[in-house]
Amino acid sequence: MRPTLRLRLTLLNGILLIGAGAVLVLLAWLLVSESLHPVDELREGSTLTLADGSTRDALTWQADMVAQASRELLINGFSALVAIGIIGIAGAYAVAGRALRPLHSVTQTARRLGEETLDQRIRYSGADDEVAELARTFDAMLDRLAAAFESQKRFVANASHELRTPLAVMRTEIDVTLSDDEADVAEYRRMAKVVRNASERANGLVDALLVLARSEAQSGRRLVRKVPADLATSVYNALSAVRVEADRMKLEVTTDLEPAPVVGDPSLLDRLAGNLIENAIRYNHLLGRLWLRTESANGQTRLIVGNTGYEVEPADVPGLFEPFRRGGWERTGSRGSGLGLSIVRAVCDAHGGTVSAVAQEGGGLEVTVVLPAADTTPVVAATATVPRPGR
Repeated sequence: MRPTLRLRLTLLNGILLIGAGAVLVLLAWLLVSESLHPVDELREGSTLTLADGSTRDALTWQADMVAQASRELLINGFSALVAIGIIGIAGAYAVAGRALRPLHSVTQTARRLGEETLDQRIRYSGADDEVAELARTFDAMLDRLAAAFESQKRFVANASHELRTPLAVMRTEIDVTLSDDEADVAEYRRMAKVVRNASERANGLVDALLVLARSEAQSGRRLVRKVPADLATSVYNALSAVRVEADRMKLEVTTDLEPAPVVGDPSLLDRLAGNLIENAIRYNHLLGRLWLRTESANGQTRLIVGNTGYEVEPADVPGLFEPFRRGGWERTGSRGSGLGLSIVRAVCDAHGGTVSAVAQEGGGLEVTVVLPAADTTPVVAATATVPRPGR
């Protein structure tokens, strides 16, 4: 028999029960041996007349009586102890099996689990004890796994769709142009421009997917690079890169960029600020507003990016941080792949921070990024040593 938890619990209960019973029998034997001395006060040589008329020495009769009582006590006590031990061990085995039955359910459910059976749950309905807590925890873990698998399926399907669209455009343009025997140089130039635009869109999507994968791989503050950086500098550089687009839309840009020192990967932090500002411009409207603010206090560094624009339902805000989600614009042919805010969330996770968004009255969104300040985060200088030959 393998040493299962049920068997170990049964043996432990049996050992405790039999040990306690043996101690009680021994204690009773000692008490009886000490208490059966009725003739200790008689003179030596005193005799007793028994019921059958025989006469015996008092001390000899007392010794025989104590020996007989002790022998009967030990025989009867240990016989009862064996019976009680057998019944107790059997009862402990049954009780342990009943108490551990939910664990068997957990094991069987885990063995049956697969990608297609993640809907199964234990749904324990017994006493509210440690086993019930384990069953609830296991069910909660299955809920998270099911949500993660479903999110992964959606991600793969959306990524495939997003990549297939520019590839289909390129193939269609090439096939149509090549099938036209009368196509001239101008037609080929037009086809080349369409193919170039589609390839740029596909390349941008692949780059965004790589950044997202890189950021999520470094979540939990396992950053490969941890060097001093400043969010205010990242915001300034990102704003300079989109200044032409902001001027074209005649946006009113307000900045309040205080020093915001952090420790992390500068390239990821630049992408974080760039994505937020690009989204704030892309989903704004003509003559709208854009406000940017950085600050550092109480061991935290904040970046706030807000914009006017389309109305966003408050219930839809959390979903905007999922990949390929564009809020109310995802079916209107808007630009972008829908990975901007998901990259922001992944970068925040990698740096041990948080990100939140609030829908603005009248339209628009205000996103707040909170990261640990530089004075609370150690700098990790990654070094690599190449051994020399012969060492």
